Amino acid sequence: MIARQRPLATGFGYRSTAAEVLAGCDLAGKAAIVTGGYSGLGLETVRALAEAGVAVTVPARRPDAAAAALVDVPGVTIAGMDLGDLDSVAAFTAGVRGAGTPIDLVINAAGVMASPYSRTPQGWESQFGINHLGHFALVAGVADQLSKGARVVAYSSMAHYRSPVLFDDINFDHTPYDPWTAYGQSKTANALFAVALDVRAAPRGIHAFSVHPGGIMTELQRHMPREELLQRGWIDENGDPNPLFKTHAQGAATGLWAATAAELVDRGGVYCEDCSIKGVVAPDHADPTTGGVKEWAIDVDAAERLFALSVDATGLNPFAD
Repeated sequence: MIARQRPLATGFGYRSTAAEVLAGCDLAGKAAIVTGGYSGLGLETVRALAEAGVAVTVPARRPDAAAAALVDVPGVTIAGMDLGDLDSVAAFTAGVRGAGTPIDLVINAAGVMASPYSRTPQGWESQFGINHLGHFALVAGVADQLSKGARVVAYSSMAHYRSPVLFDDINFDHTPYDPWTAYGQSKTANALFAVALDVRAAPRGIHAFSVHPGGIMTELQRHMPREELLQRGWIDENGDPNPLFKTHAQGAATGLWAATAAELVDRGGVYCEDCSIKGVVAPDHADPTTGGVKEWAIDVDAAERLFALSVDATGLNPFAD
């Protein structure tokens, strides 16, 4: 997997936008599912895809809020779904299967970050349950609807630097809960999911990728107090975001690049950032400005272990046939 993560430079970069990435892409008639599609990067992603002629389905924990946010976006279908409840995800995916429409893109942009300790209805630590298991169940539930050439994009983060998957204590039963460690674990899980999924999907012409969208101020920071945002330098005293952060349009670009780039047709399972592929960094690497991925987030053995755990947790085994 490290060999596959060889760097790839493109004509895009840190400040590229969603519109620039999709310029010239023929997506008319395609169908997509975008989680988190009514706020932040997800909303920007839905807008860009809809403008390119894609019929987008947005699963939403708050359908009324989604309808209000997407009122001016054509060709969007909203359906209820709570990523934190596997039963809710199962109901949504059953509806997708019942409709019988082929799916060309699944972009998993939703998530929670550094939230207080809680458990999902199925008993999982909530960040792991929402960010990883909910998306695993979503993709697994619609796997048979994915068309040849389809792509699955998992939103990871440079926060994966904070922790590998803690297989011996995923739910923090034995160690004190740290919201940032839990978030880092879930973002590593997102990247590992793409690795293991691609192994199974590639023989069918379907590929999976993980992406770090960059630093962007969105609703993802809702659990962070103002004092912490100031301390981290994410906002200034006036509440304005750090100018080094990306705009929503720039933050959505890497996910859309991974969903459409011709350069990635034989590069499934890789971790992408700034509309490119950067290499593997050392285990003790901590500088977020250089980019790159920790080996634990693309490790094949860890990916297979996580996949097996996820099959047991959800009762779903995508592409097992």
